[in-house]
Amino acid sequence: MVESTVTTSDDGWLQGARRVASPNCDERPAGERVSLLVIHNISLPPGEFGGPYIDRLFTNTLDPEDHPFFAEIHALRVSSHLLIRRDGELVQYVPLAARAWHAGTSSFHGRERCNDYSIGIELEGGDEVPYRDAQYARLAEVTAAIRAAYPAITAERITGHADIAPGRKTDPGPAFDWHRYLASIR
Repeated sequence: MVESTVTTSDDGWLQGARRVASPNCDERPAGERVSLLVIHNISLPPGEFGGPYIDRLFTNTLDPEDHPFFAEIHALRVSSHLLIRRDGELVQYVPLAARAWHAGTSSFHGRERCNDYSIGIELEGGDEVPYRDAQYARLAEVTAAIRAAYPAITAERITGHADIAPGRKTDPGPAFDWHRYLASIR
């Protein structure tokens, strides 16, 4: 198992992450235990990497005039706990103890409302675009820190967005090497 140099603070923020607080979150239901990790992908505009647009989407400041696709999504109120950029940079939008709005209509092993009990990690990428070594390394490191803070997240309770929202979502896509990732966290 990877030893993590990333640690969680008492307020649910990861040390070493660039903090960009999103308003798109709220409290988890009373007594809810974090027990699921969901892997996503994102690129804005689609297929393009870098730039400020993911931060802007998650902070409700995306300008619909900046790209034709943004006219369709600028009013969405979504967030993720974390983003791992192509170069491995870690960005955090929501404290781990809070409920980020990343999963939407979802179900894991028959239990709905995955946002209530999950942590969401976005990888900057696309379904068919190979992820980078720096992303896999950072993902393994972050997973170790999250699992240390939330031991109910076993390897069997790590899943992709496509698995909790089949037919609606496809990420992290076939380019994501599940075997490589899961081997790195055992």
